[in-house]
Amino acid sequence: MKPIRVIFIIIALLTTYLLEAQVSISSDGSEPGPSAMLDVKSTSKGVLIPRMTTAQRDAITNPEASLLIFNITTQCYEGYSTQDKQWYSFGCIGSYPPGTRHCGGTPTAIVDVTNPSTGKIWMDRNLGASRVATSSTDTYSYGDLYQWGRFADGHQCTNPKTTTYLSSTDNPGHDNFIIASNSPYDWRNPQNNSLWQGVNGINNPCPKGYRLPTEAEWQDELESWGSTNATGAYASPLKLPKAGYRDYNLGNYDGSGQVGNYWSSTVQSTNSYYLYFIDTKADLNHNYRAQGYSVRCIKD
Repeated sequence: MKPIRVIFIIIALLTTYLLEAQVSISSDGSEPGPSAMLDVKSTSKGVLIPRMTTAQRDAITNPEASLLIFNITTQCYEGYSTQDKQWYSFGCIGSYPPGTRHCGGTPTAIVDVTNPSTGKIWMDRNLGASRVATSSTDTYSYGDLYQWGRFADGHQCTNPKTTTYLSSTDNPGHDNFIIASNSPYDWRNPQNNSLWQGVNGINNPCPKGYRLPTEAEWQDELESWGSTNATGAYASPLKLPKAGYRDYNLGNYDGSGQVGNYWSSTVQSTNSYYLYFIDTKADLNHNYRAQGYSVRCIKD
């Protein structure tokens, strides 16, 4: 029996060594880096982490902190935070137009939500938002504030920089918020009514296959709400928050947590239509194109 015990001890020691050893996976047999538990080296192959849909991801029981996956629904790499008890995307693949400036460094996750009353499919959060709204005053769900017709060039970010020089082209070539103090109060001179028109429209900031909603599509959504006010906006499938706005004349931020303003693609003379709501009412109206309002994309 003594030789058998010795064999078991040797196996146990070898197993302990292997469990504690660093691992190198390479074609040249090189040693792992001194600070790496796992070192993968290749010049012809990559690494695949688990790929799954949003539904499959949500079915994971008690995900560990920093658990990583690739979400094939959103085309984004995601990691789990046990502190916040939610998944965060930190890199998405080929979804947004080239040159898009993502204010937080991470593209807005592309997750669909359908309004069963209208049959329309929307993104479930505002452009620039890090998550779906948990309340109508959830600051993480506010997202960015766009001047009507402008590309996602950085002007939509929380950025104090402004300029009073109007743009003569569809792309100003900078990320400043353009102040427009004179009629028709547009960041572009002359105006261009063809911006944001459809999925292939000029300066469409939405991801591939999405676009700005029309005034009529916002009207249909409004009519499907249980109440025509901010409560109805948040209770709707779109969970619209009161993100506020950026003023066309001074560039100040205002109305956060008090009013929601959402652009449409529809023009009205020198203005453009938008959806707005406060605690006591909601409606469609039109306003100056130099205003900074929220954008919620609809699937084409």
